[in-house]
Amino acid sequence: MRRGTRGAACAARSLAKWESISILQAMVPRLYTRRVRAKLKRYPAVALVGPRQCGKTTLARGLRGLYFDMEEPGDETRLDAEWERLAGGRRLVVIDEAQQAPWVFSRLRGAIDADRRRNGRFLLLGSVSPALTQQVSESLAGRLGRVAMTPFILPELKASQLDDLWLRGGYPDGGILEAEMYPEWQEDYLEALATRDLPAWGLPARPQRTLRLLAMLAAVHGQPLNASQLGASLGVSHKTVLGYCDFLEGAFLIRRLPPYATNIRKRLVKRPRLYWRDSGLLHALLHVADLEQLYRQPWVGQSWEGFVIEQTLATLAAAGRRAQPFFFRTSDGHELDLVLDWGGALWAVEIKLTSGPSREMVQRLHRAADLIGAERRVLVCRIGRRIESDRLLVTPLAGWLRELMR
Repeated sequence: MRRGTRGAACAARSLAKWESISILQAMVPRLYTRRVRAKLKRYPAVALVGPRQCGKTTLARGLRGLYFDMEEPGDETRLDAEWERLAGGRRLVVIDEAQQAPWVFSRLRGAIDADRRRNGRFLLLGSVSPALTQQVSESLAGRLGRVAMTPFILPELKASQLDDLWLRGGYPDGGILEAEMYPEWQEDYLEALATRDLPAWGLPARPQRTLRLLAMLAAVHGQPLNASQLGASLGVSHKTVLGYCDFLEGAFLIRRLPPYATNIRKRLVKRPRLYWRDSGLLHALLHVADLEQLYRQPWVGQSWEGFVIEQTLATLAAAGRRAQPFFFRTSDGHELDLVLDWGGALWAVEIKLTSGPSREMVQRLHRAADLIGAERRVLVCRIGRRIESDRLLVTPLAGWLRELMR
């Protein structure tokens, strides 16, 4: 077979693979659809934000509105030319990558102010960037609802996909629907962020430095963030590192979990803990190819911990439930992986990578929970069935997430 023929065949297989993933993705119901519909009933415009390629466009197309992609010159030209008719029409207008066309925001404001009683008119899609945030805050304050979307979470998938989701993460194209996409897709995704997206959003770092920082942050997943130490390794100040982390957090790549402060006579750990939000990106950065290799890593417990925390917080967000997340740790070792503050009531959550939780684990959970006055105590592990007594719940992850959605 000649080289040109082989290349064409390879391209055809690649296209077929992407089409297959797109079809599979469209078949998986997203919990965020209900949130978007609810917001559209309450606001004239809604911004659906989230990391690139997490499924925003697929969700929006399912709403059957009029779709315009501002990265496509033809779409932008048509939206500009037909604005008056579209803005005054009865169909939802979906504007993807809205930050690429700043003129849209002033027109949105005018169209909304001309008829403030009509909701559900515009849906804006975009990855969080300074440009989008600035335009929304300046032009559409009080006129727009916001939904932050994540990649797939366990309640949207089959229970049997738990380990696949943990290993490969939840990005639709990243292996959860087609296993062979991992880890090459994650590597390409991070490369594109470092070389294109983050610089376009204003990150003042060369791509190679950004990639080094991403690898270093993967190495400290689940640990207190020591910006001075990271800065010394990168040759920059700790303030510069914190600025970089602001960008990465805004891009939905990392999460800085703050410590829970309470008035007890013990010294508390005060630095935030850093977690990668998508476990597939974390594992690709740390060169983990499969589940067997993951279990051999000394940091596998921290990987599981971060995965459970992100699944917990993403499920709460998708269900429209609000709780402030923290961790708790004293200098003498009393610790809670996650504290959920419901506005008065506290839930203490401990996370263990075990199918046989011990009495000692439960006792340590109760001792730490007593220090903060937690109303409910939860141990999330790999147990086969939930066990509940008094204020204690021992549960597998799937059961815990169902509990949060009630």
